[in-house]
Amino acid sequence: MIPLAKIQLAEDELTAAIQVLKSGALRQGPLTAAFEAAFAKEVGAEFAVAVSSGTAALHLLYYEFLQPGDEVLVPSFTFIATASMVNLAGARPVFCDVSPRTFTLDANDARRRITPKTRAIVPVHLFGNAADVEGITALAREFDLKILWDAAQAHGTTFGGKDVGALDHGVAYSLYPSKNMFVGEGGVITTNDAGVYDRLKLTRSHGQSGKYLHTCLGFNYRMTDVEAAIGLKQLPKLPGWVAQRRANGEFLSAGLRWVPQIQVPEVQPGGTHSYNQYCPTLKLEDLTCTRDEFNKYLGELGIATGVHYPRGLHQQPVYQELYGPATLPVTEKLAASILALPVHPSLSTEDLEAIVQAVKQACERFAK
Repeated sequence: MIPLAKIQLAEDELTAAIQVLKSGALRQGPLTAAFEAAFAKEVGAEFAVAVSSGTAALHLLYYEFLQPGDEVLVPSFTFIATASMVNLAGARPVFCDVSPRTFTLDANDARRRITPKTRAIVPVHLFGNAADVEGITALAREFDLKILWDAAQAHGTTFGGKDVGALDHGVAYSLYPSKNMFVGEGGVITTNDAGVYDRLKLTRSHGQSGKYLHTCLGFNYRMTDVEAAIGLKQLPKLPGWVAQRRANGEFLSAGLRWVPQIQVPEVQPGGTHSYNQYCPTLKLEDLTCTRDEFNKYLGELGIATGVHYPRGLHQQPVYQELYGPATLPVTEKLAASILALPVHPSLSTEDLEAIVQAVKQACERFAK
């Protein structure tokens, strides 16, 4: 079986973590500070704040910029943390549809949902594909909105030749094991604003500016030096991993582009794709099966698959209970037709060829 992901720590990463464990200095400390500096340099941002998870990164970013009662434009086709942390910061997510080609926030749909309460917009660089940076930036300037970028899946993604981690006003990353680089659990916020940076450092650690001296309210969202040690070893490897993911994604698209029943992922014009996930869609109108039946058949052929995501956030029970039913046609079509294929750096050319041939065989099997 060719796995959807291959997650393991290298020997140098294990050694670095063990050295910290042996030292007994496990909490946030000098290695975390070193990792923050290295991460900021890697993406071209002025500052980076390491935290305990990608969800914590989003929560702190929202907590910094939002007030109770604010409305925030959020794509419905994303992981729930993009929206749920808006709620937990006291604001309300307003769900928007996405582009049927890039799967990222549709700026025109977002425009239709702006009200006097709208304060921010949260574009997601989904699966490693850059969002519509130009369109969203223009919209935000027109309506004086903050842009809070969700780059949880976008390590190594660029737009206009610039890493997305260097964008204003703040960018949230995840370091969960399924991401392009990982530390176990962890996250990072990048920003170019020194004031935001100083406040985020306080709010991630109980608002504490000195021992038992608290100048604001905050959380316990600190990263440990164990995780930072792993991150410091992985960060220099990230460009090579992303380059291999990009090559693998391009190989799969080249092999599947002319298969009638498949729509390969489209890279955002002006951007690059770091392929945290490789997610084509099925043209179900040309097939006799559902997406889940298609995936099951690929499993029988030895290809692991996944589904990101089987429903939009506006279809989640919690949001239907909070805000009632809604219709977002592009999101709903994607949720029924999208699948994820292996794209990780450990794949061989033979693996990639096997994936392409299995998808072609499945399309022939279920073609109308």
